[in-house]
Amino acid sequence: MTSAHPREFDSTQLATAIRVLAMDSVQHAKSGHPGMPMGMADIAVALWHRHLRHNPADPSWFDRDRFVLSNGHGSTLLYNLLHLTGYDLGVEDLKGARQFGSRTPGHPERGVTPGVEVTTGPLGQGLANGVGMALAERLMAAQFNRPGHAIVDHHTYVFAGDGCLMEGISHEACSLAGTLGLGKLIVLYDDNGVSIDGDVRGWFADDTPRRFE
Repeated sequence: MTSAHPREFDSTQLATAIRVLAMDSVQHAKSGHPGMPMGMADIAVALWHRHLRHNPADPSWFDRDRFVLSNGHGSTLLYNLLHLTGYDLGVEDLKGARQFGSRTPGHPERGVTPGVEVTTGPLGQGLANGVGMALAERLMAAQFNRPGHAIVDHHTYVFAGDGCLMEGISHEACSLAGTLGLGKLIVLYDDNGVSIDGDVRGWFADDTPRRFE
């Protein structure tokens, strides 16, 4: 089982649609965080249509790849992806973003929106969840796989931003991932240099790529 639509698509147009929907959602809600959806749209399209194994008709498919939006304030990106790739999430749901009782809350919530793997909000938490999910995949593969029968064989993808990597929980989780060599954990870092208080250079001077060498 692979991604939602086998037909050809224009990745540029799809990324543009994600950006427009993100702007509309924030405007309609009169609040929100459009920066991450705008900046990560192209990467998200490439991931979801070329790499992520998932099934919109069966979001709980056992051996699906896992996607975690650690910078959960950019939830409109995830909701737009789910809508555009065939999950049970309609335009009216997108219009209800950030509204009490809607299927598209301000931060992703597992059990509320189909296709959402993890409830995120506190920055860095989703990255730590992703480490745990990747470790679970390894343990289950060791338990159930047999030669010629890869029953458990999936990846965990995480989107994370500057704020996520400032948090102590992400340092601890990433240290564990490196120590254990969790090669099926793939973190895509939105290094846009901006947080809610502005340019991060005044308080975040880490050489992030070097830390992960």
